[in-house]
Amino acid sequence: MNWLLLCRMLGLLGMLVGGSMVFSLPWAFPVFGETETFEAEGFRGLLASFCVCLLVGGSLFLAGRRETGTVLRKEALAIVGLGWILSGLLGSLPFLLSGVRHQLGDEIVPITIPDAIFESVSGFTTTGASVLTHLEAPPIGAAPGEYPEKLIPRCVMFWRCFTHWLGGMGIIVLFVAVLGQLGAGGKALMRREVPGPISEAVRPRVRETALTMWAIYVGLSVLLTALLYLEGMSVYDSLCHTFGTMATGGFSTWNASVGHFQSPTIEWTLIGFMLLAGTNFNLYYMAISQHRSTDKGSWLRWFAPFYRDPEYRLYLSILTLATFLLAVRLWGEHRYDSLGEVIRHSAFMSVSITTTTGFGTEDYDQWSSFSRALLLGLMFVGGCAGSTGGGIKVVRFLLFARILKLEAEQAFRPNVVRPLRIAGVNLDKTLRHEVIVYFSFMLLIFVASFLMLTAIEPGGPWHQADGHNIELIDCASAIAATLNNIGPGLGAVGPTMNYSMFAPQSKLLLSLLMLVGRLELFAILVLFVPSFWRTQ
Repeated sequence: MNWLLLCRMLGLLGMLVGGSMVFSLPWAFPVFGETETFEAEGFRGLLASFCVCLLVGGSLFLAGRRETGTVLRKEALAIVGLGWILSGLLGSLPFLLSGVRHQLGDEIVPITIPDAIFESVSGFTTTGASVLTHLEAPPIGAAPGEYPEKLIPRCVMFWRCFTHWLGGMGIIVLFVAVLGQLGAGGKALMRREVPGPISEAVRPRVRETALTMWAIYVGLSVLLTALLYLEGMSVYDSLCHTFGTMATGGFSTWNASVGHFQSPTIEWTLIGFMLLAGTNFNLYYMAISQHRSTDKGSWLRWFAPFYRDPEYRLYLSILTLATFLLAVRLWGEHRYDSLGEVIRHSAFMSVSITTTTGFGTEDYDQWSSFSRALLLGLMFVGGCAGSTGGGIKVVRFLLFARILKLEAEQAFRPNVVRPLRIAGVNLDKTLRHEVIVYFSFMLLIFVASFLMLTAIEPGGPWHQADGHNIELIDCASAIAATLNNIGPGLGAVGPTMNYSMFAPQSKLLLSLLMLVGRLELFAILVLFVPSFWRTQ
């Protein structure tokens, strides 16, 4: 392990995280028509966090500043794994230093270190799980005691949402885009962070790839922000909900999430952009490139890369089928007054859960057992490879189904050897092994984490939090929601609840699961292998 190179890269990354906090500072002032007064404590906490990040990052950079070695496979894994851990730790500082508080039972208490780490990691990994309560401020002119007091400074709330946007496309991808001198090392870093088993570069040069992906990401974010503003959101809410949508994160500025706005137009807009965020970003570049090189009069050519991609077709098929099944069930239960409402809520929750965004418009925990079971199954699907969505990824389910088909045929035709194919291309034999290993590890981690979580929490029905007993299904749901970077689950961690009732050790375990899920296992798991750290 090249320790000096590792220190230099982590130092640069730490300073990048600190520098990104600057964008949250202006929201401590009454700008863009907001009526709240200047939140001095939040401003000072963010400023202090910025300074600490520069101090930590600068110290690490100075320790390895003379090292000019190449980032190899081992160093790339260490930089990505430790880089995300470092980002989660540094990102927790604004919560700790800004006087953030939350409700625990009947008491209002300061946020703890495990709470702050949980919230920060949840933001960067685009999970959207939270321990915070009373997100919004009381209305101006409200009588004392009529509404709960403001517990989170607005600038810290903005930082909370902004971590989604940084982690959505990937802080390492941003790191590669900003730095131009990494060369082949940049390709090794991106290969460890861009999700999915098939992550081809969209351009020959890795920095151009990173810049292209971020340009598409920024362009879609600007468009969504403008639309949400025109549809009635404030600039602040438009930005925060754009961060959560394009990163498929799910942090909102309101306790009722998107349901607060009571706007079908906003909900359909978010459905569309959640679909876009869960799509492989390589397809956008391919569509733009193909249109430029062919007849501009044919708009259908824009969509050619999408309908030719088997993963994207399966992605849309899963969402269509899930929406249909939910709509049929909800219509049969007479939960809503019109078919339009049924379709809208079914589509929103199907897309929100499948893409691992986690926004909510309704308390789906009150739906039927079938509807909740369907949503629980969708938690494991995720978006497409190369998207900002979490989960196992649609392409892995596609490959796994084809592997099972080949193995079944091999049972009665042992002499026939067929290659694993997708989109008419023969895939490398090692990919079959990687897919099976990934599913096996996910199952092993889920079971082991479930046993650990039930061991950490009191036996039971364990303890009551806000009158709700934490049961086995709640633990299983919490693990599924954090490992697949969704956020809200079922029961005690449902859409109207949060994770504040869990023990500090449980929160740290769930934070680790968020990192494992976001980096797709190995960039985190190898950090616990002693031989990984040996020089030779």
